[in-house]
Amino acid sequence: MILLVFGSLSLLAQEPAQPVNPNAPDISFDKVVHDYGTVVQGGDGTCEFKFTNTGKEPLILSRPISSCGCTVPTWPQEPILPGKSDVIKVTYNTNNIGPINKTVTVNSNAKTSRVMLSIK
Repeated sequence: MILLVFGSLSLLAQEPAQPVNPNAPDISFDKVVHDYGTVVQGGDGTCEFKFTNTGKEPLILSRPISSCGCTVPTWPQEPILPGKSDVIKVTYNTNNIGPINKTVTVNSNAKTSRVMLSIK
């Protein structure tokens, strides 16, 4: 009985979810998967993911996180104004042999705050 009472109180103590800002920035990618096809060892492993801020406030990207050290993302450091576009460059170390299946997690202040980009 005591556990039930304390369990109920802890649920009531939680803060309600913050409402989504209708003017918040929104990030829209042209693609979220890049297929290199067949890559020559030591070849160019760079690709770009173009995105647009389709919201009403500036979009700010935090440091993208890659799934391994062989994949290095480069992203714009300055805020992306509403309606403007930019790119996230991803460079894969093509000295590695074998199939590629890596991800880059992009975090931002957008309505969808986390987007996963994939290379294969």
